[in-house]
Amino acid sequence: MTMTTAAPASDATIGLHKIVIIGGGAGGLELATQLGNKLGKKGKAEVTLVDRSRTHIWKPLLHEIAAGSMDTGRHELPYQAQGHWHGFRYRYGEMIGLDRANKRVHLAATYDEDGREITPDRWFPYDTLVIAVGSISNDFGTPGVKGHAIMLDTPEQAERFNRRLLNACVRAYAQPGPVRPGQLHVAIIGAGATGTELSAELHHAARGLVEFGLDKIDPEKDFKITLIEAAPRILPALPERLSVATANILKDIGVDIRVGSPVTGVSDKGVTLANGDFIPSELVVWAAGVKGPDVLSKLDGLEVSRANTLLVKPSLQTTKDDNIFVIGDAAYLVPEGETAPIPPRAQAAHQQSSHLVRQIQRRMHGETKLAPFKYRDFGSLVSLGKYSTVGNLMGFVSGKSLRIEGWFAKIMYRSLYKMHEVALHGPIKVALDTLSRLLTRRTEPQVKLH
Repeated sequence: MTMTTAAPASDATIGLHKIVIIGGGAGGLELATQLGNKLGKKGKAEVTLVDRSRTHIWKPLLHEIAAGSMDTGRHELPYQAQGHWHGFRYRYGEMIGLDRANKRVHLAATYDEDGREITPDRWFPYDTLVIAVGSISNDFGTPGVKGHAIMLDTPEQAERFNRRLLNACVRAYAQPGPVRPGQLHVAIIGAGATGTELSAELHHAARGLVEFGLDKIDPEKDFKITLIEAAPRILPALPERLSVATANILKDIGVDIRVGSPVTGVSDKGVTLANGDFIPSELVVWAAGVKGPDVLSKLDGLEVSRANTLLVKPSLQTTKDDNIFVIGDAAYLVPEGETAPIPPRAQAAHQQSSHLVRQIQRRMHGETKLAPFKYRDFGSLVSLGKYSTVGNLMGFVSGKSLRIEGWFAKIMYRSLYKMHEVALHGPIKVALDTLSRLLTRRTEPQVKLH
């Protein structure tokens, strides 16, 4: 019989309003930081952040980690330290259930790599619960994906692909015979922002690896990248003119683009398309579509969408329980007058976390009618590494979009990450950290070699 324990409470927090945030992604960590500063530090509420990882990485950076063009250690943020600095508690664990009647969330026991228990199976009480667990890749049941493709949902997965890429290059260099067909081919399934950005980043990274002594490999002949998309064009969620501009840049650097090509199977030798074509590739990344984590359908009757995300009202409260809010990719909300839900983007999570900071405080003061969340689409930007950045900015001229490209677009793209960092650390620390990274980067290889 499994014993369960409740989370201990200190004398200082007994009687305080308990705010529990599940998930330390872009929205969850920003919310915990702001509520910690405004309420936790002042003893007005007990703010707790729960995450199954110990550190935070901004998810739009995962393609750079996978390509090896970014060192995880220089950008990851320990939740324990952030909580100490900003007045919230961090608890290590993964949500596996919910008891709405008793207002408590169930966390699974955690174990180290040797199988020893780190934290026990336990329950956390809450007065206000915020679910910000993000999304995961959706393989749509495609045969072979789980066994032969790597997804980019977490930094661990991105680092795993990078190790696989580096090992493949070293193996090809050290083997007595020539490079095999498909041995250094990368198939990227899904040409949304992640897949498209990864294709450009990998093209540059492969040439960086060869420069550091792997001169047996010819990056023009041996290294090949194929970007596969089931829709009629890449970046199907973005304006067509951006899709065309991006496709032209990728084709110019040699990326093979296959659109209108659903994948029917993945093996250790490559990828099979619906039209019967086989693409030889020993390195496969799956970046096609997202869905809510499986646990969301097991939360004590909360309603989920077809994509397994939680249905919420305009206030971001769940349709079944006003004590529970959802933000980020895990939330399903169709704005009034629209036909599609708010897209799973970092800017949506950022806006929702800022909205909830005010609304949770209003709720603590006894207000039951909360302001509806209104999403503002500021446009989309796609980074193609050193080659270019393209995008559109919304609302500059009478609600119309403005297409941008090149240096200015790259600055705007980087500013999105800086806005996230400022929300977590403030402008002074971000400026110092940025300067430190710029100085250090000049003394290190531009691609990860280990």
